[in-house]
Amino acid sequence: MTKPLKIVVLAKQVPDTRNVGKNAMKEDGTVNRAALPAIFNPEDLNALEQALRLKDQNPGTTIQLLTMGPGRAADIIREGLFRGADGGVLLTDRKFAGADTLATSYALAQAIRKMNPDVIIAGRQAIDGDTAQVGPQVAEKLNLPQVTYAEDITAFDGKKITIKRRLERGVETVSAPIPLVITVHGSAPECRPRHAKQLMKYKHAKTLTEIQEAAGDYAADLQKIDYLRITEWGVADVGGDEIQFGLSGSPTKVKKIENIVFQAKESKKLTASESDVDSLIQELMANHTIG
Repeated sequence: MTKPLKIVVLAKQVPDTRNVGKNAMKEDGTVNRAALPAIFNPEDLNALEQALRLKDQNPGTTIQLLTMGPGRAADIIREGLFRGADGGVLLTDRKFAGADTLATSYALAQAIRKMNPDVIIAGRQAIDGDTAQVGPQVAEKLNLPQVTYAEDITAFDGKKITIKRRLERGVETVSAPIPLVITVHGSAPECRPRHAKQLMKYKHAKTLTEIQEAAGDYAADLQKIDYLRITEWGVADVGGDEIQFGLSGSPTKVKKIENIVFQAKESKKLTASESDVDSLIQELMANHTIG
């Protein structure tokens, strides 16, 4: 027996670190975000697809995206709407700025309490940090069971969700009761493409800030259509202890960042002969590359 679910998908707008060029880093060693396009974090797209599959299998299910960032991060919510989500919330406030994973998970957990979903699904990690900490930290803050490294959500019986996990040396299948936090591995199925009808329906969806910046009657028209308003929350909206948000709630401190550029100075051509292979191994052992 199926039943409708309330699903929240955690998503993040990230710089595309998979396509790093010569201008990707600043002189101080920090990421030059202006030189890298902002994209939907890849594993969060995998997570969205799992949510959409649950929606397909359980009529009446709704999907809300939750993201934290500056105003432009609303693009992530629009992208989710184009693919089948029903709405979204943007956490944006100067007090959120400078957050590490601990402060980020605190802000997300506060928002999730307000949204009260049955299932929270997120990508395993973001490509700009690679920590894989936010999903598990959210689960701990909400005191919810969690299943990590999910590759496929295979069944839901109305009370428990069955999940196939991708582990280092194989796979395993587990079941967990809802409410539940799930983080999705990059080996999970890719997200479905944009749907033409969804694109036409939501292409003008905007946050309140974006609506206010729009010109003339166009803004007034947007305010009249509920499904075109993307919810925007700040610290005051989610509540909690302000000292745990943003920089003040972030114990992580970066002491030094070093930009290293590898350059090939010498090259050596080797054949597949035993003598060449033995010579290479001896050289690598001599300079302690191996051994």
